[in-house]
Amino acid sequence: MRSALGLMLASVVAAIVIAGVWFWTSSPRADAAPPQTTAAAKADPLPAAAKQAAKDDVETTAALSKRADATQAATPAAAPAAAPAPAPVAAAPRCNNPDALGISRTVVVDTTGGPGFGFLQYKQYDFLTDHEVVLTFDDGPWPTTPAVLKALADECTKAVFFPIGLHTTYHPDILRQVAAAGHTIGAHTWSHAHLASKKLTEQQAKDEIEKGFSAVKLALGANPAPFFRFPALAHTPATTAYLGTRNIAMFSVDVDSNDFKSKSSDEVINNVMTKLDKEHKGIILMHDLQKHTAQALPTLLRKLKAGGYKVVWMKAKTQIETLPEYDAMMAKTEKPVASGRPIGNVVQTIAE
Repeated sequence: MRSALGLMLASVVAAIVIAGVWFWTSSPRADAAPPQTTAAAKADPLPAAAKQAAKDDVETTAALSKRADATQAATPAAAPAAAPAPAPVAAAPRCNNPDALGISRTVVVDTTGGPGFGFLQYKQYDFLTDHEVVLTFDDGPWPTTPAVLKALADECTKAVFFPIGLHTTYHPDILRQVAAAGHTIGAHTWSHAHLASKKLTEQQAKDEIEKGFSAVKLALGANPAPFFRFPALAHTPATTAYLGTRNIAMFSVDVDSNDFKSKSSDEVINNVMTKLDKEHKGIILMHDLQKHTAQALPTLLRKLKAGGYKVVWMKAKTQIETLPEYDAMMAKTEKPVASGRPIGNVVQTIAE
């Protein structure tokens, strides 16, 4: 009897011991410390080159096509990084004239193949809508050009200039004023030669075109726009084909101011407005070396505004690449210096 009772007591004690061991080895302890998080060390600043590379990577990624988006959709995406703050956008020049003519829109021209503009000769690109005009000026730079620039600036508007290469050697500083004002600058040959003249060979016509562009580049220190206007609007199949091979756009006219034979600023204004009343839109041809044009422009621009006309500014998609041989030729050209002295102070009659 005692043996059976002892055996039963030993079994109970063994069970209690086993349960205690299991409890202390498999149950979480109340005094156990929680897992600790170690702070990451502060990263060293990126060198400048690495920062630029990272910036470029972001910009390139932002430009990926929708095909890349589709690829990303098929694979798990990583957590997005914080987007960089947008770069500040430069403010457009403020116009101090609240009633200015201004610019209604700006168009960029792809000059591949030498497109033509101006319905007097080229009728393939009718991009202007009713009461839209393009302001263009030939034959500068000249001492009258700054007055033209001021009139345009006062009305917060822009134009396209076609300078003569030889004139840029007289007044490179004035041409740089045109560029500084933000206008588009093309070329108008080297010496205003009549390129349809039978006295000129095809090579001489080519020389006139290329020397004109290289002279403008030399004055500006930068390539001009691939925009060209023929002197007297005189083109030939050979010259138009050549401009096409050079990806240079050709400019004709819709509204001719005839300022080169006008006797007053009022006549210039009347010529333009009368023709606009008929055409209702178009590329306006003027000459910034004409005194009457410089005098007429402030009033003419106000009349355009009053008549509901809007200015379209033409820019080129890419600048022309001038030819090295002509650049070298222009660099060797002796630059004449224009004198500011009146002719009476230089040449005087002492006897007749």
